[in-house]
Parts: sequence; structure tokens; C-alpha cells
Amino acid sequence: MIFVYLFLLFCIFVCLIFKSKRYLHMLQQNLYNENNRYLKWVSRNVKSFWDLDLSAMLLSFIGVFVVYDVEKFAIVLVLILGAIFILLAYLWRSRLVSDQNKKPLVITKRVRRLIVTLSILYLIPVILLIWQNTNAQFAWGMITILSIMVVLNPFIVFLANIINFPIERGVYHYYKHQAQTKLKSMPNLKIIGITGSYGKTSSKNILSDILNIKYNALPTPRNLNTYNGLIMTVNNNLTKFNDIFIAEMGAYVKGEIRGLCKLVRPRYGILTRIGTAHLETFGSEQNIIDGKFELIESLPSDGFAVLNGDDPKQVHYQLKNKVKIIWIGIDNPDVDVRAVNIKCSNKGMEFDVLFPGDSKKYHFETRLLGDHNVYNILAGLAFGYEFDIPISDLQQAVKGVRPVEHRLELKKLHNFYQIDDAYNSNPVGAENAVKVLGMMPGVKVVVTPGMIELGEKEDEYNKKFGEQIAKVADYVVLVGEHKTKPIREGLLSKGFDKEKISVLNDVRDAYPFIGKLAKKDEVYALFENDLPDTYNE
Repeated sequence: MIFVYLFLLFCIFVCLIFKSKRYLHMLQQNLYNENNRYLKWVSRNVKSFWDLDLSAMLLSFIGVFVVYDVEKFAIVLVLILGAIFILLAYLWRSRLVSDQNKKPLVITKRVRRLIVTLSILYLIPVILLIWQNTNAQFAWGMITILSIMVVLNPFIVFLANIINFPIERGVYHYYKHQAQTKLKSMPNLKIIGITGSYGKTSSKNILSDILNIKYNALPTPRNLNTYNGLIMTVNNNLTKFNDIFIAEMGAYVKGEIRGLCKLVRPRYGILTRIGTAHLETFGSEQNIIDGKFELIESLPSDGFAVLNGDDPKQVHYQLKNKVKIIWIGIDNPDVDVRAVNIKCSNKGMEFDVLFPGDSKKYHFETRLLGDHNVYNILAGLAFGYEFDIPISDLQQAVKGVRPVEHRLELKKLHNFYQIDDAYNSNPVGAENAVKVLGMMPGVKVVVTPGMIELGEKEDEYNKKFGEQIAKVADYVVLVGEHKTKPIREGLLSKGFDKEKISVLNDVRDAYPFIGKLAKKDEVYALFENDLPDTYNE
């Protein structure tokens, strides 16, 4: 009988390993339950862990009531075969889920600490089982407990996160103090904060490219825009050779930006467009506006901020401090730095810029696409102008600005052009991307899973997105049947041919579909948004 115990234990532990990896991955992508993000994800996906797990639990419960002798060989055999089936099914399903993951689990020190805590939780029943190995009923009880751990694994992972919380707070405060001490030792460092609902990462990278023509500017890497991200960047990347530190600041609730400003104390700031991104977590549009302006209102009076004169939310906001404001814009003629005569092609954009106190128009060229990138370039030019970079150098810098990965990035893929706007779609950015697609020749395709985290207005915005797509697209590929229903409704409401709408479960399946279209004509395919793994259908 000991063989049966050990074999069932082996099967259960294999299930635990695969399930723990899955939910550690989701915990990490949901920022370790910051603002209850992980628990909200679990509540949305509760059905996903009530299939094979239930079978595992029922099989173990059967064992509690079995009479253990050789005459019950048939029952033992059923248990073994059932365990084998569950194990193979788990291995198969885990491989499928892993294949669909876009961003894998990153084994950080924090994840390693969680793995240690989980291992201790899992080993407690095993230690008790070994200690009481002469008691068959007790042994089946321990196996039952482990099976329940398989079923409730999302909550066991959450429990490990709670247990580790004091440790993580201690680690956080240690590295926070280290980062703040380092910043205090660099009094001449220019610190620029960037926030907004859309375009933070693009604005940060473009500003870095422009300023680096004269200075040594360090932007936060990738989208490390949280407390931990800024602390890691300061401690690991910032050196005495850096003249400028560009800190991207993200937020899900009101007050977070103010906290990030207390951490790095920026003297300068950029506010990109304000919209409804993360409306669900902020709670209201006014909370979003107030939350974003926390950056500007944290700046000292001897600094300055760059605001968008075409954004009514920024123009009408009543500032609570007296920091210097530099306005940028395209449509508003009363701004300080303005772009006019904008032209777009499949090679990029060109436009003229007016600077304050100068009636001359200066011509700029860039490989980037979209009006939002013009705004980002204007913000960079405003800083370059204030930091005494010659306009001729600014023209050269803008020409060399690198396309930001997955943000209206134009790429030639085999036999078609991909406009890759996969990162974090939002209503303003999506509309902008559709306009860019409309400027391109040939057959136009939109591939999208829709927009998320827009609260009660999510379906409304996605339907409007479908209406916008219908005006320019020849074909539409919707990724995921459930979440894209509002987009489909919007398409059909504008008379879009339903025969030219395809629904796929994996964005990768769109490539062969587009490849077939490209055999006849030149094709431009806009890939708008790429939902994180937490939204896999």
C-alpha cells in the first residue's frame, strides 16, 4: 500500500508544481496583488481551475473510505489509473497554456522567496504523513489535504504572498533607502518625471533620444514605472556619469504618482494625454485627472512642466502650485511649441515646428507614425530648447529617434507591412492608430482583441472602436470571441461585411491569414493591442 501512497503523492506534487507556476505567473503579472489585482483576476477566472482539480480531489476522498487489503486491488488500480490520467492531462494542459503565454514568468528573487514559502506549505502534510506512516486512514487524509491544495492553489499562492509580505516590506524599505541616498549624493542630476494615461513609455524614449544628443540621459528601462521599478533603476543603472534621469511614472489609483514623486523628487515633468485608461481602478475620470496632475503639483517652483495645449482636461485644470508651464500642441495656435504642416507616409512623418519668440518655421523628419508621436516629439523639443540644445542638433536628433517597440512600429514582414501597436491600447491611441492605417495604400487589415480596464464604459469604447475600424479596414481579425463582441457590433452597425470578419483565439493565427491576402495586393495590417496572459480566453 505504501507504493500507492507514494505514487499518488508523486502525481499530486506534479500537479502542484504546474499549477503553482501558473498562478505565480498570474500573481506576478498582477503586481503581487497590488490594489487587489490578483484577487480580481481570480474572481474573473474562477471556472478555469474547477475541472481536473475536482477529479483529483474526488479520487483522494474515495481513498478515505477504502478498506486497505489486497482483495481491494481493483479499487487501488482505479486510483492509480485515475492519478495517471490526471497527471497526463495536467502535463498536456500546462504545455498548451505555456505555449500561449506572451510574457513568461520571471524568476526574480521575490518569486524565489515565494517558491520557498510554497514548498514549506506543501511539505507540511508530507512530513506529517511520514511521521504517521503506520496509520493508513491518516495517510489518506494527508493525501486528501494535498489534493485540496491542488484545487485551491490560486489561494495557496495568495497565502504565500501574505506570509511573505513582512519580508517584502523589509526588502522594499532597504532598497528604497539605498536609492534615495544615491539620489541625494547627485545634487546636479536633472530628474524629469513623465506620466499620463497614454504614451508615457513612448514619450520617455523619444525624450531620451533627443536629449542624448548633448547630455547623458538615463530613462527607466521598458515599463518599469512603479515604486520597485524606479528603485531598481536608480540602484542598478544610474551612475555619476548621468546628467539626466527620466522617470516614467505609472499609477492605478489616486495618490500613487505623489508617492513616486516623494521617492525620486523630480524637478521637471511631462504630462501626456489624459484619458480613461485604468478607469476601473481609479474609480472616476476626475480621479484620473487629479492623479496625473500630482506630478505637476509636486514640482518645485524653479522647475517647469510640459503640458498638452490640445488636451481640454489639461487646459481647464486649475493648478495648485506656481511651477512654470510650457504648452505644446498641434491644433491650438496659442501654445509655446507647435507643430504644423504634418505629412504622413509609409516612410514616417515630416512637419514644421514653431518655437517661442521665433517666427521662423523649422522642418523636422521622423520615422515615427501618428499624431501622438508628434506630441511626444514636441515635448522632447521643448526640453531640448529649454536645456539650450541648438535647433540644428534637435533636427538631427528627431531624425534619429528610434521607433518604440510595439507602438505604431512599421515593419516589413515577409509579404506584408505590419503596423505594430500591440502595447496597451486605449480609446485615444486606438483611434489614432486607425487614422494612420487609413493613410496607407493597398489592402488594410485590423487585428485586435479589443481594449481592457475601462470600467463600465469598456463595451461602449470597444463598440466605438469597431465603428472607427469600419471606416478604413478591408478585413478585421478579432482575437477572442467573448471580449470582442462590442467591436463586432460596432463594425456591423456601420454596414461592415460580416464575411470579412474573422474570429481567432490566438493572435499568431492571424499571420497566415494575412499572408494569403498579401499574395494579391500590398497589405498593411494594424495589430492593435495585445492583451496580457491574464486575459487569455
